[in-house]
Amino acid sequence: MDLELVGKRALVSGSTQGIGYAVASALAAEGAAVVLHGRSRPRVEEAVARLRDRWPEADVTGVAGDLAVPSEVEQLLDQVGPGGVDVLVNNAGLFEVKEFDLLTDEDWRLVHEVNVLGAVRLSRRLLPGMLSRGWGRVICVSSESGVDVPADMLPYGVSKAALLAFANGLAKLTRGTEVTVNSVLGGPTYSDGVAAAVRSVALQQGMPEEDLRTAIGQRRTTSLVQRFLEPAELASLVTYLASPLSSATNGAALRADGGVLTQVL
Repeated sequence: MDLELVGKRALVSGSTQGIGYAVASALAAEGAAVVLHGRSRPRVEEAVARLRDRWPEADVTGVAGDLAVPSEVEQLLDQVGPGGVDVLVNNAGLFEVKEFDLLTDEDWRLVHEVNVLGAVRLSRRLLPGMLSRGWGRVICVSSESGVDVPADMLPYGVSKAALLAFANGLAKLTRGTEVTVNSVLGGPTYSDGVAAAVRSVALQQGMPEEDLRTAIGQRRTTSLVQRFLEPAELASLVTYLASPLSSATNGAALRADGGVLTQVL
């Protein structure tokens, strides 16, 4: 299927690895020009080189900046250029497993700054250009944790719930246009960060990583796939939402959660 993304330009936040990198790769494969983003310039440059190696014909560039620091967000957006982008994927996010009584104000503040305000800051600068040009896509990568908030990851779950609300409200500003704003609720995904944590625990317990990965993937009893998702599986849905073919979908939260959530809608 041709997703009609040739000639479109996309910025994917938090895209040096994991889900963000998978999204950037899928967009590049469809012919979109892609702007990668990460906190450090060396990691961004490495990811750009890796993506160019995979898709030699793709137009791939990168910007660096900490989304928790407003001045750095402004600087990276200046690097994106005055023309802005056609597609914004708000993917960057932090998570930490920590008991509620051990969480400090700073823990809460940092997760909110990156996961919520990072998306707000990027959207505030880039959405007006989409509206003025008459076409655009904003996709927020949320999580099933924003609906079924985990007790040991409260700041993360709360931030993802806020991101869902933000995207829904932002979509109302696009009424009557060809700009859309949607969210994707991802399920437990074997991203680079999760893989590193599983690898560390497996080493400590003296068991194969794959065995521990399988056991953890099956622990969520409501999961219908009974495994971790791959980043590319979420990227496929994000890429569809980024395309002109998704024109009838706006203000929606679409699930790519492997059936973890039990709600009908």
